Amino acid sequence: MNGADTAWIIVATALVLFMTLPGLALFYGGLVRARNVLSVFMHVYAIACVMSVLWFIVGYSVAFGDGGAYWGGLGKAFLAGIDADTVSGTLPEILFFAFQMTFAIITPALIVGAYVERIGFGFVLLFSALWMVLVYAPVTHWIWGGGFLADGGIFGETGVKDFAGGIVVHETAGIAALILAVMLGARRHRTTPPHNPGYVMIGASMLWVGWFGFNGGSQLAADGGAAMALTVTHISAATASLTWALWERIKYGKASLVGIVTGTIAGLASITPASGFVGPVEALIIGAIAGILCQEAVNFVRNKAKIDDTLDVFAVHGVGGIFGTIMIAAFGAGTWTAQLGSLAIVGVFTFVVTVVIAKVVAMITPLRVDPETETNGLDLSVHGERAYDHAS
Repeated sequence: MNGADTAWIIVATALVLFMTLPGLALFYGGLVRARNVLSVFMHVYAIACVMSVLWFIVGYSVAFGDGGAYWGGLGKAFLAGIDADTVSGTLPEILFFAFQMTFAIITPALIVGAYVERIGFGFVLLFSALWMVLVYAPVTHWIWGGGFLADGGIFGETGVKDFAGGIVVHETAGIAALILAVMLGARRHRTTPPHNPGYVMIGASMLWVGWFGFNGGSQLAADGGAAMALTVTHISAATASLTWALWERIKYGKASLVGIVTGTIAGLASITPASGFVGPVEALIIGAIAGILCQEAVNFVRNKAKIDDTLDVFAVHGVGGIFGTIMIAAFGAGTWTAQLGSLAIVGVFTFVVTVVIAKVVAMITPLRVDPETETNGLDLSVHGERAYDHAS
């Protein structure tokens, strides 16, 4: 057990939780109508609570247990056999559990952006719980838990490279978001502008800061690798912000606040899988491309495919994570076979299981609220509260 490593991962754990609460909540909350902002906060906050308990009960064991190549098993359910002195690498295993728990929190919380303003609260909770256990935790085991996609698995000694979650977090969440957006159908008030761009900027800034723990903490050590991961994360985020804003200015004549901070998130998502394998120059290239690529993906999903992925989860997180995973091979830090093969395997698995979960849960609790509730807003109708005296 190493004191410096332990201290850094304690900080990183707090930073990653900070990404969800309050970062993601504010980022998403500012993008919706005023009458729905509290429902977004409620979705994100409740998911954080449910995922924490489920990760303790079964999620951690499925992801990081010793069950085999495809499933971690239940040997570590309820943290069986783990106490303050149990070691994982140079860390207390209980800290490794807590750090990974914050990833299990933010991944289903990312999906919230696809279905805000029209989804049933009961559906959110039950779907998110099942999805984390049946999609996120198994994929985590395959890649980070020594499963069949990791080193020594089906791709030989050099398995897939996914430093902090391009596949595990962003591809899975992005695909699930797209599926739910299609199943739900479009909002009745689809073109309503963000009610508070200031919230969006503050939330994005919190995500940016928290991402240092997300990527830098994934080194699981207080060393030069963590410092490099943190640095390339920042460079990619800053570059993608600028290219998004520039591309927006070229196409529409104005660079918006919501646009530049969305570019930040695109750059962060894109560097996530590669942050442990590339240097600053590669990060600059990844960020420069991500700002334009993800913006065009937003335009395609919204305007060409006519899918109401409300807050562009697939276009920003899904496309960004997939792009960053591919760039690992492009820069020679991973093999094309392992990177593309793992993207395909996880993509198909996520699609199939997400569809099944969504259809089953929809038979238990309504997928979408009724038209009157949607028109009046979910805050007052579902939660009995409103954020402002006169919410629009």
